[in-house]
Amino acid sequence: MSHRLHVEVFFDFICPWCLIGKRQLEVALDRLRSERPDVEVDLAWQGVQLLPHLPPQGEPFAEFYLQRLGSVEAVRMRQAQVQQAAAAVGVSIDLRGIERMPNTADAHRLMEQAAALGSAAQRDALLERLFSAYFVRGEDLGCADTLLAIAEECGFDRAALTGCLSGDASPYLGSDTRPVKSVPYFQFDRRLAISGAQPAEALFGAMCEALQQERQPS
Repeated sequence: MSHRLHVEVFFDFICPWCLIGKRQLEVALDRLRSERPDVEVDLAWQGVQLLPHLPPQGEPFAEFYLQRLGSVEAVRMRQAQVQQAAAAVGVSIDLRGIERMPNTADAHRLMEQAAALGSAAQRDALLERLFSAYFVRGEDLGCADTLLAIAEECGFDRAALTGCLSGDASPYLGSDTRPVKSVPYFQFDRRLAISGAQPAEALFGAMCEALQQERQPS
């Protein structure tokens, strides 16, 4: 007998913990496929704009974090913490190469439209490339030309996506109206939820628990 598991991940491109959580989820899903080949997983990525107040051109990255954390030392410690956690899951993050904290509204609009037009493989490639653009390549996710060029790299038609970009920093609302205030946030069959970049073991355990609840009478 086969089973289905619906996994939803709420994320923002500028959150390093979302990229770290993505890697942990990949490990958990690989384990689930190995131990439970009878389970078919539906994976959905739900965009959440963490900083809708940012102007269209974003803000200088260093200035943003200095104002947010209060001191150069606090910024250094936070970035060291992030890079250590990222390295532990095989992610190389270059925070020194990031010049701007972007407004991510159009990046989310692009992702949502691309997911509707392309295959799951194209969607996953685009998601990975957008994370890489920000955390590895230092590219500006608030720039429409950058977003469209990245989409083209992943096999999407530029003309089909141009219309979804507003360029005016209007907030991204998305198709999911559930109130999620922090990311990453994982939901399994809308039965169980886990917040934060949890270890792969915790995510795998939540998947198994959700599947177990599915088999229990309501």
